[in-house]
Amino acid sequence: QVQLVESGGGLVQPGGSLRLSCAASGIIRSIVAMGWYRQAPGKQRELVATITSGGSTNYADSVKGRFTISRDNAKNTVYLQMNSLKPEDTAVYYCNADLWYGTGYSSSRRQGGFWGQGTQVTVSS
Repeated sequence: QVQLVESGGGLVQPGGSLRLSCAASGIIRSIVAMGWYRQAPGKQRELVATITSGGSTNYADSVKGRFTISRDNAKNTVYLQMNSLKPEDTAVYYCNADLWYGTGYSSSRRQGGFWGQGTQVTVSS
């Protein structure tokens, strides 16, 4: 089964930076797209950034110009570089993947609902 594991979260002061990583493991045939979402206490989960296999990116207006998403296809890993962090960026950040995965020796299926366990980001002075 495919698994996503996030890392890189932590406590940082306003204006600081963090880099999140998400590594996908399992019998992965091809990654269509990967992205980052976040959920703050009392709020619904929201999109932060996504990147497709072709390299096209999409960002939430609230992080545009401050966050950068990138990927390493050879390692099945996606990154989120977060600069100029604000207290309102505090949330649990989740990795998502839309990919083709192996279900047998030569069979594959596509699924867009793979999620990581989440990593906490806290921005506070």
